Amino acid sequence: MADGGENGLSSEEDITKDGSVDLRGRPCVRSKGGRWTACCFIVGYEVFERMAFYGIASNLVIYLTKKLHEGTVSSSNNVTNWVGTVWMTPILGAYIADAHLGRYWTFVISSAIYLLGMGLLTLTVSLRSLRPPSCSTAQAGDCNSHVTAFQVGIFYCSLYTIALGTGGTKPNISTMGADQFDDFEPKERAQKLSFFNWWMFSIFFGTLFSNTFLIYIQDNVGWSVGYGLPTTGLAISILVFLVGTPFYRHKLPSGSPFTRMARVAVAAIRKWDVPLPSDPKELYELDLEHYTKAGKFPIEYTASLRFLDKAAVKSGPNTPWKLCSVTQVEETKQMIKMLPVLVATLVPSVMTAQVNTLFIKQGTTLDRSMGPHFEIPSACLTAFVTIFMLISLVLYDRCLVPAMKKHTKNPRGITLLQRLGIGLLVHVAIMVIASLTERYRLKVARDHGLVDEKAALPLSIFVLLPQFAMMGIADTFVEVAKLEFFYDQAPLGMKSLGTSYFTTSLGVGNFLSSVLLSTVSDITKKNGSNGWIQDNLNASHLDYYYAFFAALNVINLFFFLVVSKSYTYSTDVIESEIELRKYSEMLPKKVTSEGSGSLRVRDT
Repeated sequence: MADGGENGLSSEEDITKDGSVDLRGRPCVRSKGGRWTACCFIVGYEVFERMAFYGIASNLVIYLTKKLHEGTVSSSNNVTNWVGTVWMTPILGAYIADAHLGRYWTFVISSAIYLLGMGLLTLTVSLRSLRPPSCSTAQAGDCNSHVTAFQVGIFYCSLYTIALGTGGTKPNISTMGADQFDDFEPKERAQKLSFFNWWMFSIFFGTLFSNTFLIYIQDNVGWSVGYGLPTTGLAISILVFLVGTPFYRHKLPSGSPFTRMARVAVAAIRKWDVPLPSDPKELYELDLEHYTKAGKFPIEYTASLRFLDKAAVKSGPNTPWKLCSVTQVEETKQMIKMLPVLVATLVPSVMTAQVNTLFIKQGTTLDRSMGPHFEIPSACLTAFVTIFMLISLVLYDRCLVPAMKKHTKNPRGITLLQRLGIGLLVHVAIMVIASLTERYRLKVARDHGLVDEKAALPLSIFVLLPQFAMMGIADTFVEVAKLEFFYDQAPLGMKSLGTSYFTTSLGVGNFLSSVLLSTVSDITKKNGSNGWIQDNLNASHLDYYYAFFAALNVINLFFFLVVSKSYTYSTDVIESEIELRKYSEMLPKKVTSEGSGSLRVRDT
């Protein structure tokens, strides 16, 4: 500290202004870390981690069918239940990071659990005592008897260990990446605008490798090598992340967001009969100095969800569960306001779940030959989701955004909700196309007398290409917009929780997929009918099921239009926060937050 006035701490301009610190808790020197230097390691981690995760997830339904001998409904549901758990556990990870350990240490500990699960999974498919014996054609009717409860149990134990590990990595790694850019420095803020696009690009680059090379290895070389490679990839990704440790900027844990939100709810309920003051300035708020010392900013009062304002009414004892600041109330409002948008993203998440289940199952019934000596694994079609996502993402970032900026004056080209809405419209088209394609596939099965046989049809697997390709285009609009929206709109101290909204959308969507598949299967089997979804897809009616999904998407699109029309953005608060910082630096130490502004724009 003796030479602090001479080195980094001597220059106020060289210290980040967003409250970020290094691993030892010291203010970050701008020139010594963060920005794209740090993000290179984070993005590098994500490439290898996505390779590991999708090396398991993309072909899991095939393993469950061929090795554990599960039927169409059970294998599909087991995949979506596991994937749903993978995307739901980040709520726990976000809580631990925000309330206790911080993002870095939560991530490091969770990565160790993740790697343990991957290693255990590799052992279950490699050791003779842990993997089920192969089932010959003659034994096909009695396959289940060859799988012991212990073998099934250890397999699913390893899968759910992976799910537990990803709970701490998923909500924190992307948030850490965004934390590397100081919103109060114009150049860094501009770099951050495209961060989420390139973040998704890195995700799908790793996914492309797993959806092609790894799936081929699993189908043609063996599951031991096919799972061993992504396990090795995950170990490499963790090492890459750790190498970048000296360059990372960190945000200190700000306390449990759930506790802060619960305090607001409890305080408001306790004061349900207390009248609100006519002037919002009479509500309780902390001094501006309190926030600036913590590297935070007060949030201006808004008139939405006014019942919660009762928590800030100065009445009764001044305790955390009976009196909350306006900023704390507004943080709670911001998280609640995003819930209708979260609900609107559940249906497209259900559609995404079909890619790794029923779409792949369809591919197993088609001609997969590419030349006389090569067969493409059906799960490899998921690579086209990645390819078209990468292409459309680059075109969006490099062509559409610059063109739209000229007309809208929005640095993103179009608003995040407009981008999301376009993606929802694409999802309607996807399921219409999927239904028509499946109807044609069933016609081919009937024309060749293969309805009652689990045989490959004389129809190329590439007939499914449009639905896979369009799913990639939809991801460019829906998934990127979701991630950026929930991060951007979350209050400063609840960014990890905001990011967990994104993962929750995917998690609940996968669970809903399981519920819908089981429910539709059971209902359509009533009155002696064979049902829409059978183990023999040639005798099923997935075309009806996909048409049902198309109708569901239309209903959801109208719901989203209502939600987006009434949504009021909580940010660009970054611009108001920058002005507030300049304003606070010009004022004396003792000053209240009265008059501090927060710009708000309504989505149209």
